[in-house]
Amino acid sequence: MAGESQQSSSLDRFLRLFTDVRAGEARTALLLSLNVFLILTAYYVLKPVREALILGQGSAELKSYLSAGQVLLLAIVVPLYGRLASRVVRRRLINIVTAIFVACLVGFFALAHVGVSLGVVFFLWVGIFNVMIVAQFWSFANDVYTSAEGERLFPIVAFGASLGAVLGAEIAAVLIQPLGVYQLMLVGAGLLVLEVMITNHIDTQEHARTESHLPHAETTAAKPAGTTEFRVETGEHKIAEEAEETPKSRGAFALVFKSRYLLLMAFMLMLNNWVNTTGEFILGSVVHDAAQEAVAAGQSGGLSVEDYIGEFYSKFFFVVNIAGLLIQLFLVSRIIKHLGIRIAVLIMPFISLGAYGVLAFYPILSAVRWAKTAENSTDYSLNNTVRNMLFLPCTREQKYSGKQVIDSFFVRAGDVLSAMLVFVGTTYFALHSSGFAKFVIVLIFVWLILAFLVGREYKRLVAGSTAGATSDGN
Repeated sequence: MAGESQQSSSLDRFLRLFTDVRAGEARTALLLSLNVFLILTAYYVLKPVREALILGQGSAELKSYLSAGQVLLLAIVVPLYGRLASRVVRRRLINIVTAIFVACLVGFFALAHVGVSLGVVFFLWVGIFNVMIVAQFWSFANDVYTSAEGERLFPIVAFGASLGAVLGAEIAAVLIQPLGVYQLMLVGAGLLVLEVMITNHIDTQEHARTESHLPHAETTAAKPAGTTEFRVETGEHKIAEEAEETPKSRGAFALVFKSRYLLLMAFMLMLNNWVNTTGEFILGSVVHDAAQEAVAAGQSGGLSVEDYIGEFYSKFFFVVNIAGLLIQLFLVSRIIKHLGIRIAVLIMPFISLGAYGVLAFYPILSAVRWAKTAENSTDYSLNNTVRNMLFLPCTREQKYSGKQVIDSFFVRAGDVLSAMLVFVGTTYFALHSSGFAKFVIVLIFVWLILAFLVGREYKRLVAGSTAGATSDGN
């Protein structure tokens, strides 16, 4: 791995303000950070296009129903991704998948200009694009670093995601008037082309840095992305204990269900998203009621209900994004260094427990606002970094195929469960915000148990890779 005898550059020393960066590590960490920055910027450039098309050509109700459609599509697409990962090297895998997404954007642009209605199709496509392209990036980052390196450097890498989310929305706001909605599709495509060029550069650089001493046939430049190898702390890839690599890879879903560690992660992240999405519903309900009361009482400063809600959310998102950036820069690496992943993975559910405790008994706008600010800013920073670190000790097959199943299908399943909860709660039980919050508290206790088990399994797997042992996470 990076030579400890190297002299630290000024860039290495600067990044030590935020995390433990060793000699020669700054360049790759910053390139990966730029990589995910471009991905998130592209997504947030495309997100207003999605909203404009689905609301302009459909309805808000249609949006909620389409979440189930996304899960069904992912159940088809993710296994296909797993098959591709088991057949091609990681660079080719990333190039093929990114090229498909770029071609889709160009195709959508062309179809829009001949009058084809894209609302539903584009909404479904963005939902798949968002989860798959981001999961693929983190699979690549997990493949580049060992567990110890990832724990130190992922806080820098994840900062690019936080910054991309903030600036992407601003870029879209600036460009949408002079360019128009459909031209933003080409902006997103251009960002993806730049991103994949950086990925190819990193792949070449890391292959030369970590595998130049190996025969070409034994390197990641020659082996498929989805192998049963895992990376030990020396930087080498070792075959997992589960036996010799079989000619046919297991299906992506079977891979998750046969691994205790992956299955625990899958249900943990599903509950995480179920809780957070339900919290967004609670926040929206409280904001809507507060807006109506303020307008009726003449205390809205002349704003309509819609304007009042828009002003609230613009301020809310600004505070959440700034808080998330500061947590990412100054707290994440220190929490992981001093408390470890086992404790870090528990912080998010404990914060959510406090937040929904407030929502359950004090469902007033000011309390709900700050409870959700604490939850969302932690989710976008610490929790996002930790959930990607959890794949560091996994096999390459688990990183590429298993991660897609978890980050795509299971996370989206959390959205569907939340929609079902809202439907049942409002239709049959007449639940209000505090009632939903109390139900969510029960979910959080289950989430805490799963997070504890995941943290324990992570520690076991890392101990195995440090000792050079072989394990497949079962």
